[in-house]
Amino acid sequence: MTTQIDPDRWLAEYGDFLYRYALFKLGNAALAEDLTQETFLAALKARERFSGRSTERTWLTGILKHKIVDHLRRSGRETALEDGLSDSASLDAFFDNHGHWLSEHQAWNNPDQSLEQEKFWHAFRDCIAHLPPKLADLYILREINGVSSEEACKIVDISTTNNMWVMLSRARMRLRRCLESNWFAKAAGE
Repeated sequence: MTTQIDPDRWLAEYGDFLYRYALFKLGNAALAEDLTQETFLAALKARERFSGRSTERTWLTGILKHKIVDHLRRSGRETALEDGLSDSASLDAFFDNHGHWLSEHQAWNNPDQSLEQEKFWHAFRDCIAHLPPKLADLYILREINGVSSEEACKIVDISTTNNMWVMLSRARMRLRRCLESNWFAKAAGE
């Protein structure tokens, strides 16, 4: 049994949401536009198979998620990327002998309000964009998209999950430094 859907209204009702979703996940406006268009085309071709067990928005978002993962999988295979394991910053620079942070974290004035501000998300996307491509892809897959460790290793072409955890740790450290200088320091000064 198929549910009646109306593709003529998809762009008006879901276009902005899907584009913003793809932009947040990928940090690339042109790519977000392309994958949003590919999502609509794939949904148009598959509309007879839509069973109505979810909303159209959820169904379209699911298609877009698959398009994003497929893109990351292709780009991981097609491009020779830096593996992120040669990061010059040692973890020892951040922790003492007892595993405690050497520096104090920047305090947030109002975390709930800060996280909702568009400026934060813009700074976050910029920080992800400054990561080496393989680290950025891995971080997006695991931490944002929630892809399993095994699947993320396959997509990004990492030999072991241990390497993946090392790379994620380095990605988090770089993101922390970037956000501290590009968001928290500026937010504290406002």
